[in-house]
Amino acid sequence: MENGVLEDIEVTVTFLEMHVPPAYSPPVPYNRQVALLKTKDIPLHFYRYLMDRVGRKWHWVNVLRLDDDELSAGIHREDRDIRVLYLDGAPAGFFDLKPHLPEEVELAYFGMMEHATGQGIGRWFLGSAIAAAWSYGPKRVTVQTCTLDHPAALPLYQKLGFAPVAQKKETVHPLPFDERSASVMRP
Repeated sequence: MENGVLEDIEVTVTFLEMHVPPAYSPPVPYNRQVALLKTKDIPLHFYRYLMDRVGRKWHWVNVLRLDDDELSAGIHREDRDIRVLYLDGAPAGFFDLKPHLPEEVELAYFGMMEHATGQGIGRWFLGSAIAAAWSYGPKRVTVQTCTLDHPAALPLYQKLGFAPVAQKKETVHPLPFDERSASVMRP
């Protein structure tokens, strides 16, 4: 970090696809109070909060750089499917599906907040995202992950039926704390 500017990070992005729905879905975790709610016209500040809290450690920054009009145009499409995971009554993660692509549903974002990881919820949560994606009747479901994401992400995607189809190198431009704060805390 030089003069408050964070250094760029080189990453490898892996693109994955699934061409048939999985034969089974992971069971709902027992002895846990979990809820998965589909949003309707999610407030921009709440979406940014989810993006920041889920993706901060993994440098999910692109959405946080969007202005209100750009973000609203993307997430308030009639066919956008954003669902929020609650654990013991508090937000714990989310997934964001883009079902408007021709013959494809993209799992654009999927993740859990740190307090919810390591509790046996992730497999069920990803299974729920996959089932939601297939409910649109696509020919394939796609997702991408990168070397900055949680180390369990790629193996979990593969365990639940995704297969890698391509990779590419990209550069992530980290968000300085003041810029992140300004994005998440905007009026």
